[in-house]
Amino acid sequence: MNDSNAAVRELDAVVVGAGFSGMYMLHKLRGLGLKVRVIEAGENVGGTWYWNRYPGARCDVMSMEYCYSFDPQLEQEWEWTERYPSQPEILRYLDHVADRLDLRRDITFRTRVTSAHYDEGANRWTVTTDAGETFSARFCVMATGCLSTTRKPPFEGVDAFRGRTFHTGEWPHEPVDFTGRRVGVIGTGSSGIQVVPVVAQQAAKLHVFQRTPNFSIPAHNGPLDPDFVKQFKSRYPAHRAEARVSLFGVPWAIDMNSALGVPPEERQRKYEAAWAQGGATPMLVAYVDLLANEQANETAAEFVRQKIREIVKDPKTAELLTPRDHPLGTKRICVDTDYYATFNRPNVELVDVRSAPIVRFTATGLETAAAAYELDDVIFATGYDAMTGTLLRIDVRGRGGVSLRDKWADGPKTYLGLSVAGFPNLFTITGPGSPSVLSNVVVSIEQHVEWTADCIAWLRQEGYATIEATPEAEEKWVAHVNEVADTTLFPKANSWYTGANIPGKPRVFMPYVGGVGPYREICDGVAKKGYEGFRVGA
Repeated sequence: MNDSNAAVRELDAVVVGAGFSGMYMLHKLRGLGLKVRVIEAGENVGGTWYWNRYPGARCDVMSMEYCYSFDPQLEQEWEWTERYPSQPEILRYLDHVADRLDLRRDITFRTRVTSAHYDEGANRWTVTTDAGETFSARFCVMATGCLSTTRKPPFEGVDAFRGRTFHTGEWPHEPVDFTGRRVGVIGTGSSGIQVVPVVAQQAAKLHVFQRTPNFSIPAHNGPLDPDFVKQFKSRYPAHRAEARVSLFGVPWAIDMNSALGVPPEERQRKYEAAWAQGGATPMLVAYVDLLANEQANETAAEFVRQKIREIVKDPKTAELLTPRDHPLGTKRICVDTDYYATFNRPNVELVDVRSAPIVRFTATGLETAAAAYELDDVIFATGYDAMTGTLLRIDVRGRGGVSLRDKWADGPKTYLGLSVAGFPNLFTITGPGSPSVLSNVVVSIEQHVEWTADCIAWLRQEGYATIEATPEAEEKWVAHVNEVADTTLFPKANSWYTGANIPGKPRVFMPYVGGVGPYREICDGVAKKGYEGFRVGA
């Protein structure tokens, strides 16, 4: 329940968000004996998995790996049912963790943080909420998530539409029935690719409005084999250790050969095996140079394009679904169940809104530059203001009243993705400049939370009141993030990794491409050198 007491509540730490990050952060800080409050907009724990309830919502990391590793007993007792976990199952898991660790007593639900201002005189953060509460805390931890602020393009006339509208990232809690209805899905990123096959099975007619096709690889999802689970659990410690030093947070070995250095028939066999295995990672680690060499990448991209042509019966539709504007993997590869095959259904039509954009909504549907479409329901699968969107919706102000929004006017700047110069004792879990969205994010979350908790413990042990990144360390880290990105093909894509999906957002490559393992080494090295690149205050 929200407290109605208007007095300032004194705490050691405020954590914003109760998804994977905020829940683990609460657990770790409690373990240090700190008085902590988590503020969460939803009615329960779960973060992005609380909001993303759309039909077909599923993680693209395998369930046995998309879970906490900090508690061996929890690893052993929880039973996943499918290879790739569905949204309801992930939410059940996080509910279970919240119950097991008794987290909810320190979480304020149904409440949004509106501002977080640093008080230089007191060396404390003043955090206010939309419920009128004010908290004062030594530390402020932003566990706001990378994909938590939805984006809906400002289409003309959308308010005049008399049908139902939905956004995949803000789905109703009650089931939605599309039986016999004319449905439009706008967007073919990950959520669009997941929702389309499910809605197609119900709708009388489904129009899929696509501006940019994306590469998608089948999940080959299914029930988990009990023997596989038993074997996996028996080697969890070794598996987790490998994940922590891996490139993507999943311990897949990269073939160190060049895709261009093997015979075409051998390469074809390798790609066929990766496709049959399912998921994005087997394809990306098939050869060492797929994300660094355009010619090498083209061999894998063309393999996937050929698969699309084989699956989709209508050549024109197949061509429209075939990505040609970005190298494979430079946008997050989607993982699907029967996405391409869905376009063989007689009730499904692909609408190309690159050649004929959506012009306006009407009372009964929408119009493109080429045609009008009568619709009963519209699903916006239009994505998120990723990585920075949620942080910048909060009025965050550091030293001298400088706002984070002004500081990041030309793009986000952090040190290690964890700290921002001029904002003492503020920690950003999986912030811009960290591997986060290029990894199994739970592995990255655990690393960030543990590093942050260790840092706070060190400050208390050494008798320091504050810690903040130096401007020099921040500039050096931003340069390093860009330098590493420029050795890859990632900057060649107009992706949400660069903010390209948000009009007016500065184009900056936000994640760290150097890999989960190397990044962990850097962070550990910083801590071992007495938090090199940080300034501490008594």
